[in-house]
Amino acid sequence: MDVQRLELLRELAERGSVTAVARATHRTPSAVSQQLKVLEREAGLPLTERSGRGLVLTDAGRALASSATDIAVALERATAVWDTFRNGATGDVSLVTFPTAGQMLLPGVLQDLDAIDGLAVHCTDMDPELSDFPALTSDYDIVLAHSMRGQLGWGGRGLTSVPLMTEPLDVGLPADHRLAGRASLGASDVVGETWIGVPGGFPFERILHDIEQQTGGRARVTQRFADMRLIESFIMAGLGIALVPRYTSGGNQPGRMVLKPLRGLDAERQIVALMRPDRAERLAVRTVIGALRKRAAQVQAEHAAAAG
Repeated sequence: MDVQRLELLRELAERGSVTAVARATHRTPSAVSQQLKVLEREAGLPLTERSGRGLVLTDAGRALASSATDIAVALERATAVWDTFRNGATGDVSLVTFPTAGQMLLPGVLQDLDAIDGLAVHCTDMDPELSDFPALTSDYDIVLAHSMRGQLGWGGRGLTSVPLMTEPLDVGLPADHRLAGRASLGASDVVGETWIGVPGGFPFERILHDIEQQTGGRARVTQRFADMRLIESFIMAGLGIALVPRYTSGGNQPGRMVLKPLRGLDAERQIVALMRPDRAERLAVRTVIGALRKRAAQVQAEHAAAAG
């Protein structure tokens, strides 16, 4: 069976429609359908079947699509070995991130990688709550994503996940707030405050629910924003308090905003790099991942030193 046609079957399994596969591979839908029919003849079994106006994979098709992933991983692994002797970490690497992680990590990463001739990293950002970040691995080599502990949205998708850091979520307060002098805050200290929240369903919302469950009280959310910089501006204006990521916030701003740890609750998020398993084998991609891990460690070390 032809490897390129196997890759089309894999794309159909991941993207769900011939039209989406055609768009991603710069083919016409009829060309994709034709190649899949050729693959069926090569395989000697029906790999797709009609469902409404579209195609879905048969059991044999799903099994073969899974094998296509294994083949792609093996090919990329072999190419990476050859690249270490021939080209080094060259080529284009595409990366998508949510804004705060991009601000925190990417400038330093790109500075570190600038000395590698032939390696080009193309970055863009998307709102993590408005996109299915795991699905973006079909279109980008590296996807920076985050989740609350126990809420991994990419489990069972067969993706390679590289942990970068655990980031605490603090309570952001106006600098003149009555609680600003405390070393840390408990759920009972903050449940009755005026809150600046995130849209319903966003990951940080879970912590507010945990505060309510622990205290039996009700958190009064007066405004909801997706943009963290907008939330911080409301805190500094004295309009409420909010949950703020420690490393990717504007930081403690004397006279304007302070951050206080939230004790007694699991208030932290996991930041990871997600990849298709074959792309994770590419030498250029591994090089970028190494730079991301290095920069994430530096950020954590800098904050630990400042706190100490």
